[in-house]
Amino acid sequence: MDGDPVVEPELDSFSLTFPLPYRVAFIVVLAVWGWGLNLHFLHIRKIDVPSLIRYPGRSSTTQLPHHHSTYRLATLLSLSSALSILIFWSFAGRDPKRVIDYDWIPMTNLAVTAALFVLPLRKLSVSHSGRRRLLATLRRVSLGGLAEAKDGKFGDILLADVLTSYAKVLGDLFICLCMFFTRNGSATDRPDRGCGGTYLVPLLLAIPSAIRLRQCLIEYLRVRNSPFKESTGWGGQHLANAAKYSTAFPVIILNAMLRNANTNGTPTTSLYRAWFVACLLNSLYSFYWDVTKDWDLTLFAGAQERNSPDHPFGLRRRLLIHKPVVYYFVIALDLALRCTWMIKLQPYLNTISDLESSIFLIVFFEVFRRWVWIFFRVETEWIRNTSTGLGVDDILMSNFNTKGEDEEYVD
Repeated sequence: MDGDPVVEPELDSFSLTFPLPYRVAFIVVLAVWGWGLNLHFLHIRKIDVPSLIRYPGRSSTTQLPHHHSTYRLATLLSLSSALSILIFWSFAGRDPKRVIDYDWIPMTNLAVTAALFVLPLRKLSVSHSGRRRLLATLRRVSLGGLAEAKDGKFGDILLADVLTSYAKVLGDLFICLCMFFTRNGSATDRPDRGCGGTYLVPLLLAIPSAIRLRQCLIEYLRVRNSPFKESTGWGGQHLANAAKYSTAFPVIILNAMLRNANTNGTPTTSLYRAWFVACLLNSLYSFYWDVTKDWDLTLFAGAQERNSPDHPFGLRRRLLIHKPVVYYFVIALDLALRCTWMIKLQPYLNTISDLESSIFLIVFFEVFRRWVWIFFRVETEWIRNTSTGLGVDDILMSNFNTKGEDEEYVD
């Protein structure tokens, strides 16, 4: 367990086995595997993800689907990290001093992981075009940009939304680099989340939400300047979405203030109450948006629409992912995972939540929540894009191999 008295108090047992740089690499590798599974399952459900993000399709039916290339990259990343951690364990042997001294091994693994996203790997049957497209999109998104719809706007939005769930991973990456390059520091020592100053890491955590906020404002201005705004509305939904992302900033700021106050031993009652209100607002607003706007479900709609006989209670008529019970389960899961911060409200869980193993689990659960969210967000976008003058059901039928498969999950 963490805090084992037989090891140095500065380095907990979890970090002796799984130092912070390996946790960062693990989440990155997990993200690649997760995206491959997203593509694979949605491909099976006849949802064309590449067309939604305006990624070039396969020129021949003999070419392998996109998810195969993603799996190959994920396998290469996994093998690299597995080899690195085995070498690290053999050298460090969970000895606190050696774990700190050999921090260059996990940091080298981080460098190799980054290189595998950049280097051409065609000889290893790993396509470079997908990784090049990811880096180009990441570059545009990181500057607050947003492509036009015809150029892949949905892909930009999807990536920016994913980054908000990886904010803590980005923060941990900075902490690893800060500790590694600090004089007499070590990236495998007990994580110093104040490295670089009290508020530098919180500022980094806020960047993904700021990126998404700016994208919403760009969409709002595009609607306001559009000659077709009579049919598209005045853009209020984009402002409401921007307001949702802005609720993340008070949470981040108050978290930093609470940590600083606890360190200095100053009273925190008023800060704690403000933090609670900020977390509650952010979680419930985001949950509402997931269900109502991102997934187009009717759970929070008016009674007539929610109870319509055309679809299961609180859902919608077209369900491409699975049966209604899965949607109800995912709604409940999304709410639960958006409220993991509530463990801090329980006195007997508050201490546990500050352990390194607990922090890692919370990060993992948020990444898992976002992975599940992607399935239903992409499904919703596909339904919106296939609802044309040809008729929704006609287009859907053309995307399935058999009528029976269509009827199984589409109400």
